[in-house]
Amino acid sequence: MSGTLSVFTWELGPFAERTVVLADPTTRQVLVVDPGFEMSRVIAAIREADLRPVGIVLTHAHLDHAAGAAEVRRAFPEACLWVHPDDLPLLEGLAEQARLFGFPEPEPVRCDGLLEDGQRLAVGGLEVEVRHCPGHSPGHVVLLWHDAERPLAVVGDVLFSNGVGRTDLWGGSWNDLERSIRTVLYTLPDRTRVIPGHGPETTIGEEKASNPFVAGA
Repeated sequence: MSGTLSVFTWELGPFAERTVVLADPTTRQVLVVDPGFEMSRVIAAIREADLRPVGIVLTHAHLDHAAGAAEVRRAFPEACLWVHPDDLPLLEGLAEQARLFGFPEPEPVRCDGLLEDGQRLAVGGLEVEVRHCPGHSPGHVVLLWHDAERPLAVVGDVLFSNGVGRTDLWGGSWNDLERSIRTVLYTLPDRTRVIPGHGPETTIGEEKASNPFVAGA
């Protein structure tokens, strides 16, 4: 795969959730992944760098990963909002999620496209692959950049450094989560850079060797 994918991240809001921007430096087109809280900072940085969002992707539609989706879409109306169909009830229930956690209700937002397992999303002249990884939520997806030298996985809340996503929220399943990690993530090259939705980055090799919840084969 030709070209280089640029990656920018911010850890923001009361949950220290990580918003990720994936960019094609040649065309300056970007995907905004998991717009949570304090999106004014991300929007300002995108505008200052003269980047052009073409898509907003939710790895899943929990409040901390989707609260700012409407704000980002309003700032960049040409960017389509993508979510997996199994997480549509969570997206439509953002107001209820906010009330349960004691936060102001976010602005309602509707998706423009539904994500599928194996789908390729274009960002300029580059592509990232969508893989369905349920368990933390029914429609959780991860985004994969299959580069020979610097492979990348944006994994939301599926896998963390020495941890895994919780399964006690809406539609969570430990069996599904473990299966997702083993069949999708642990089959990636060990050198794959893992960008989780919270906490420090890691690699697939590190987690296969030392993750206390899902050990590598």
